[in-house]
Amino acid sequence: MNQHVKTLSLPAKPRDFGFFVDGKSVAADGREVFERASPGHGVPVSRVPKCTPQDLDDAVAAARRAFDDRRWSGLNGADRAAVLLKAAELIRERQDEIAYWETLENGKPISQARAEVGGCIGMFEYASGLARSLHGDSFNNLGDGMFGIVTREPVGVVGIITPWNFPFLILCERVPYVLASGCTIVAKPSEVTSATTIMLAEILSEAGLPDGVMNVVTGSGSSIGQALIDHMDVDMLSFTGSTAVGRHCVKAAAGNFKKLGLELGGKNPQIVFADADLEDAADGVAFGIAFNTGQCCVSGSRLIVERSVAQDFEKMVAAKLEKAIVGDPLDEATQIGAITTDAQNATIMSYIDKGREEGARLISGGTAVDVGGGQYIAPTLFGDVTRDMAIARDEIFGPVLAVMPFDSVEEAIEMANDTVYGLAASVWTKNIDKALMVTRRVQAGRFWVNTTLSGGPELPLGGFKQSGWGREAGKYGVEEYTQLKSVHIEIGKRAHWVE
Repeated sequence: MNQHVKTLSLPAKPRDFGFFVDGKSVAADGREVFERASPGHGVPVSRVPKCTPQDLDDAVAAARRAFDDRRWSGLNGADRAAVLLKAAELIRERQDEIAYWETLENGKPISQARAEVGGCIGMFEYASGLARSLHGDSFNNLGDGMFGIVTREPVGVVGIITPWNFPFLILCERVPYVLASGCTIVAKPSEVTSATTIMLAEILSEAGLPDGVMNVVTGSGSSIGQALIDHMDVDMLSFTGSTAVGRHCVKAAAGNFKKLGLELGGKNPQIVFADADLEDAADGVAFGIAFNTGQCCVSGSRLIVERSVAQDFEKMVAAKLEKAIVGDPLDEATQIGAITTDAQNATIMSYIDKGREEGARLISGGTAVDVGGGQYIAPTLFGDVTRDMAIARDEIFGPVLAVMPFDSVEEAIEMANDTVYGLAASVWTKNIDKALMVTRRVQAGRFWVNTTLSGGPELPLGGFKQSGWGREAGKYGVEEYTQLKSVHIEIGKRAHWVE
């Protein structure tokens, strides 16, 4: 284990990472290098190469060779499962190291990072079973002269573009399922959080994954990311990020009609009824907006609360948020860490200013927090929010919660659906009929009842409306990376067309 992991001190100097192509780590050599400063501390912690277009072409070519020669897709499910299980074991061994670098580059609390890596172990273990159980169908009802089967085949070379908010978790919600299907991968992490993606490629290689099956290119989204989206030899693209960039993916997919999996933006409602356990709900609502400093596509940023309890409930949520510990991400006691990028920090503060300007009532937070280095924002709660305000409509991607009261179940549902997004939602009530009604009628790909932001590898992830296409994780997450083939088998002597 790295000494820095034990002491949770900052590295003495930035660590150099290479990118990963055809089973080998490639050093920067003469390439430009991106140096990442820890958002929680303001000091350089890592350096990654800025890959060239040729580097990307080499990575895609390696993935194509590995797919076409069937070194991975041609293995039986048990052999693929063995590699995924070994990878899970190696991630467990390196859990603290991975969490440490995730925290350094992202700014999230170390305790949260460690828990996320633990969840990723479960993703690999669950996907290993899916590698063995993936199957098609058969049709024995076509008459005595015909038998039909439907097979699931891997789609091919998959490009995976991941964001900076959950670099390792979002990657692991995809990679083991893609591999279970038999596909090969070219991954492009965010430029500011590349370390743990490179670590995963090394782990998979050590676990026995054949060369070329998992490749990682590093660099900016505007250059290398866009080139991966456009690449004509990529069969499917999984993109996680903003809805705006998702639209670019849709346009680029027309080039070779590549299949797309898109997990995009969200403006997610947390609906609280007066008959809920309000203490539990207040804690859940606070967690739902402050987890990962609100830099979470499924964070609950709209609090839709029954008017009869709204005034008291907003005070309960404010009390929770004010007690949450904002601090050094490397401190085990920290609950809310740093804002990951300078640009995001500026965006969040600009929305807080807009909230004030548009007439919302600032209940708590709304300021930067000085913890002796890095960039931090106090979790912020606004009351008297109307649906036309920017803080009620736009995905802020920060710890800013807008409170809006309702008077009836119908109004709560209508308010929840009054958004272009449909990624996630929560409802808090002890009335099962009400909970089921809301669950059925609110448009969201993920739904929580009397909890929020919980889950595991078994259930799929994805959104409705402008929150994306397709599903990740669960058995659906493996099927997403397959295509169906219908096979008709004639039995016996053919009835001749020409006598």
